[in-house]
Amino acid sequence: MAGKGKSASASSSLRHRSTAGPSEPTKLEYENTQDDEHVDVVYQNPKDRNPIELLLESSKGSAIVVTILTALSFALRFYKINHPDQVVFDEVHFGKFASHYLTRQYYFDVHPPFAKLLFGLAGWFVGFDGSFTFDTIGDSYTTAHVPYVGLRALPAILGSLTIPVVYGIMKESGYSTVIAAFSAAILLFDNAHIAQSRLILLDATLIFFMTVTMYAYIRFRKLRYREFTTEWWTWLTLTGVFMACTWGSKVNGILTVFAIGFAVLIDLWDLLDHKKEGNTMEYFWRHFTARAIGLILVPFVIYLSFFWIHFKILSQSGPGDSFMSPAFQETLAGNEMLLNSKEIHYYDTIVMRHKDTKTFLHSHVERYPLTYADGRISSQGQQVTGYGHNDTNNHWKVIPTKALPETGRGRIVRNEDVVQLLHVNTQTHLLSHDVASPLMPTNQEFTTWAKDDHTRHNDTLFQVVLVNGGPNEAWKTKSGHFRLIHIPTKVSMWTHSEQLPEWAFKQQEINGNKNPTERTATWYVDEIVLEALEEDREEEKKPAKVPKSMNFFRKFGELQLLMVQHNAGLTASHPYASNPINWPFLLSGISFWTENDAKKQIYLIGNIIGWWTCTVALSIYIGILGADLLARRRGMDPIPDPVRNRLWNNTGFFLLVWAVHYLPFFLMNRQLFIHHYLPSHVASALIAGAVLNFVLSETINYPISLRGSKTKPKPSQYSDIGLKGPVILVGFSFVAFLMFIFLAPLTYGTPGLTGEQVNSKRLLSTWTLHFAAKLTGDA
Repeated sequence: MAGKGKSASASSSLRHRSTAGPSEPTKLEYENTQDDEHVDVVYQNPKDRNPIELLLESSKGSAIVVTILTALSFALRFYKINHPDQVVFDEVHFGKFASHYLTRQYYFDVHPPFAKLLFGLAGWFVGFDGSFTFDTIGDSYTTAHVPYVGLRALPAILGSLTIPVVYGIMKESGYSTVIAAFSAAILLFDNAHIAQSRLILLDATLIFFMTVTMYAYIRFRKLRYREFTTEWWTWLTLTGVFMACTWGSKVNGILTVFAIGFAVLIDLWDLLDHKKEGNTMEYFWRHFTARAIGLILVPFVIYLSFFWIHFKILSQSGPGDSFMSPAFQETLAGNEMLLNSKEIHYYDTIVMRHKDTKTFLHSHVERYPLTYADGRISSQGQQVTGYGHNDTNNHWKVIPTKALPETGRGRIVRNEDVVQLLHVNTQTHLLSHDVASPLMPTNQEFTTWAKDDHTRHNDTLFQVVLVNGGPNEAWKTKSGHFRLIHIPTKVSMWTHSEQLPEWAFKQQEINGNKNPTERTATWYVDEIVLEALEEDREEEKKPAKVPKSMNFFRKFGELQLLMVQHNAGLTASHPYASNPINWPFLLSGISFWTENDAKKQIYLIGNIIGWWTCTVALSIYIGILGADLLARRRGMDPIPDPVRNRLWNNTGFFLLVWAVHYLPFFLMNRQLFIHHYLPSHVASALIAGAVLNFVLSETINYPISLRGSKTKPKPSQYSDIGLKGPVILVGFSFVAFLMFIFLAPLTYGTPGLTGEQVNSKRLLSTWTLHFAAKLTGDA
């Protein structure tokens, strides 16, 4: 490649002409009419190419290569897919969710529903009735007659198709067949990707749609000189569609959205450059609007549609009910709140429970001590505590503070009514005042006051505020979640899990939280133990209740918030959790399944040849960019512009995808596992191919598409890597395949290995394999 000046940019208008003598090298010369500079792209004469190169770079040769890669991919991922015939690792979750779709029972999960909907569809297709509940790792599929192979086939198919998509990404980026096959081979023989693709797990779906999103975006960018054509719009829209599928497959699919978003922002920033011909603001806004439609509106609508289908199918009460709000639960047929919630009337005797801790609001005759351990003085009032068991000291009567009609619905307690709560056993009213609580000096004490003593009447007034309640809405048992706000001081009745000392029988403290809207200060009425005016309740004796309706967007918003909260709350320790800094070096894996009798195990670990190759390639690539920046800073130009443009733009896009899918995990406090790195590993395999091409070749398969031109010349797919490339590809694939075979017993869970054989598979001391023999000198 010989180059003068800058390469043609996305916004430049181009002219081209070709010159070639009978035996001369073919030369395509491009003129950047904006900058009045030339870029010459020289391809070697076809007569100088050897037959292997000619075959590989022909369309027939490329088709043969991708067919071989795809066939091997299917073979490796479907090999013994029926083993083990037991629930493995997170199949306990995602298989169970597929069952819930078939039985239509509502469930809750931190991940969006698209991939799980596909599992449900696959289960329906193979005749699964959803009766198997996937309760425990090791439960037998065969005994329960579960068509589990059909469920596992879905991720196996998507995982297999990821290999030709990766190949296609590299070919569409202008790399040779050999380089494209090299990147695909890294993933083809990777044990971690194979193990993850053979089970009822989400990652194969996530990675497949991430790669097709990248493929579609690259196809879209290649049409940048033919903007607003039908083909341009097609690939723009497909990028948005596949991006939505990635986002909808798993919660970290949002990282793909960010990666494409960053690339689009860079693209739009370039379109704002007024120095480039044709970059008017009108032109910019046309492009901005098109991308807003294709990459924001389209994916968001599709993402919403996944949840619309999710809610439509899961119309029955199920194990996920308790995560949702009362209003949401009442939309589910057969839900306890829908069937058993009753309107609360004044003078009803009720039992109240804290929503989060499930403790009962309780009181007894014992009083607070005169002084606490820190020397503070108490009111010595009657104790009000949280008690874990239901007894008669949990009974409270609702007393009105306004005039009531003799009968009828006017006696129902409603949202924002002011009430008194009478403790039935001691005949005292609930009271709060400006005295510090026993365990939290910043919060307010709760006690009670004799009902016949009216000197502190105002301190016994509380407002019932229903969570998300409408004006005049009736207070109900089960579904009527509420906050109890003290009228004079505006504190909200609250509790926490810390226990009081022995003088309160180690029950929970009840105190007043000074934030009246505190989310955790939420209570509900568990039951009405004694109804007032039984004769006035005939109107409530109606036929069975039907599910209520709830706006889709309210349901969607509530579920999104819960998904974020619960995903962030996955902070418990796990024996196979790992730190992101370890992932590129393959320092640890995950035990998926063991069978003690036969000493078999599935251990998720990658092919160390491929992973370390990718890590080295990443280091080399970043070093090349750094050296190039430093050289240009000193006035040197060691890399031709076309080669530099590919390094910064095309390979830079791969680096962007890698970084966006990897670096955010350093900011997370939740449980993290090596499988979270698999999307970034795919991107690193693409970078590895690009780096190999940079090392071996000086040829750029220049993208030729002319904006506004009816002609569409195609670039040569020839690469000047000669026989070096095929030799490296074959050699690397052979070594990677040998390593794959070496680790295969850990990937497929068969055959069983002796302790000494397990030790031989433990290539790094940090791999925590089962059944390993004790080594001499071990502690």
